[in-house]
Amino acid sequence: MPENLQEKSVSATKQGGLTPRSRGISELFIHRPITTTLVMVGILLFGLIGYHSLPVSDLPTVDYPTINVSASLPGANPDTMASSIATPLERQFSGIAGIDSINSTNSQGSTSITLQFDLSRNIDAAAQDVQTAISAALPQLPPGMPSPPSLRKANPSDSPILFMSLNSPVLPLATVDEYAETLIAQRISIVDGVAQVQVYGAQKFAVRAQMDPEAMADRGIGVDDVSSENHRSVAGRGCLSAPHCRVSQRRTCALAGCRERC
Repeated sequence: MPENLQEKSVSATKQGGLTPRSRGISELFIHRPITTTLVMVGILLFGLIGYHSLPVSDLPTVDYPTINVSASLPGANPDTMASSIATPLERQFSGIAGIDSINSTNSQGSTSITLQFDLSRNIDAAAQDVQTAISAALPQLPPGMPSPPSLRKANPSDSPILFMSLNSPVLPLATVDEYAETLIAQRISIVDGVAQVQVYGAQKFAVRAQMDPEAMADRGIGVDDVSSENHRSVAGRGCLSAPHCRVSQRRTCALAGCRERC
């Protein structure tokens, strides 16, 4: 009788499809705690060593989508550049998608506008949108501009790494500037790895007209007469100065007198 029961039990086991439990990888670590602890400590140790061995760049290469737009109008003061050139351009740029900030700098005869985009924005697509905005703003810009506003791709992380100062006790500043632009700047620009070379502090030759209000009054000459003559002789770009008065001259300059201007 016991033998028959044993045979039936074995037969039932086979017919029911029951199989002995297999030992997985987790069971190995459960039954061997010391081995498990050593493996965990080893993984942690190698992880710490690898973390401290990771290369870290002091100056990582990050391509910030930044575009710089520049425009010029010789003879215009900073207020005129801001109102007649920077404002129409900024109004058009504000409609471009993905802009983080717009910064403009206005100086005598020039305007520089910096557009900062999101990091996810493609710089080439952003440049096309900026060029389209410049074309839309052209009818609102002064007609006396020598050339339309231009744009260039810039990267704020590409800061200057070398500054050179030139001075001479015997040569005029204009000669030193010519030497810097025609010789030094060109030689440095062809060096491998140099992206841009800029020369600051330039002094160009200029014609200055200083007026005496009393002498002009005696001869019946006004500032408009001098401005018109200067416009015909030196292309009408620059500044006219008199005692206690300095006037930026442009084609649209219409002054009745120096005292009224002051």
